[in-house]
Amino acid sequence: MVFALAIPIVISSFLISSCKEEFTPRPRGFFRITLPEKTYKEFSSDCPFRFEYPAYSVVSPNQQNRDEPCWFNIDFPLFRARLHLSYKQVAGDMPQLLDDSYKLAMKHQAMADAIDQELILKPEKQVYGIKYLINGEAASQVQFVLTDSTRNFFRGALYFNLSPDKDSISPVIDFINRDIDHLIESFQWVKLVE
Repeated sequence: MVFALAIPIVISSFLISSCKEEFTPRPRGFFRITLPEKTYKEFSSDCPFRFEYPAYSVVSPNQQNRDEPCWFNIDFPLFRARLHLSYKQVAGDMPQLLDDSYKLAMKHQAMADAIDQELILKPEKQVYGIKYLINGEAASQVQFVLTDSTRNFFRGALYFNLSPDKDSISPVIDFINRDIDHLIESFQWVKLVE
């Protein structure tokens, strides 16, 4: 009799365990990012330069350095990113400005997979410089310096207001990097400081 009761229990436990679906975890995914159409506006001010910036961004004076009238931010609200822009009139300190910019870019070396450097040479516009592409999970992914080589110095650095996960923001970095390329391509000195 005990044997007759045990058979249905064994068979039902076997059926339950064989019907159990094996669990496979899903890979981590990211939100789909819709990128806007690339259109540009001209930025001009009382500063000795002008350039084109994306229409889907907002230019504002840098509130932290109000004593520097030619320091600006280009905010990308859709991507929670900010391009910090600063200008200095060179007063015999070009080597120091270039060295400081190099050190600021290289500060990210500890978290970067690599830092690529691109030369910027536009002699017809008197625009020369270098662009740093910082690959990896560093706080800044793109930095650049533009100068006329004697009197004017312009610097930019891109930061995101979120955790730098290169896999999730890679499409946005590429997208904004093309905007930075356009800014550099359209950049020109308006009135060279004497």
